Amino acid sequence: MAERDPEAFEQFRHDMAKEMIEGASEQMQPRLWAQQSHIDRVIHNCKNPNHTNVVLMNELQKQVVKFREALQGETAPTKKADVVELKTFKDRDDFY
Repeated sequence: MAERDPEAFEQFRHDMAKEMIEGASEQMQPRLWAQQSHIDRVIHNCKNPNHTNVVLMNELQKQVVKFREALQGETAPTKKADVVELKTFKDRDDFY
């Protein structure tokens, strides 16, 4: 179908995603719509069907890793930032 009628395939893909998301719990639907939006953006940026498959597989692998880490209780490392106290700049003449 994708080769014969790409527009019909896109409509089919859209309809199937919508049906699946609307069949999920109301609590999950916003997250699923966000995920579908991300998938649509990824697909839009791909050059051809093979590129789309490779990119979507990479996205799926990232999600599986995040899911596994969540199940195992691992958290993403926090990034440290240099915090500058604004009082330091308050009395300077060159600070507006």
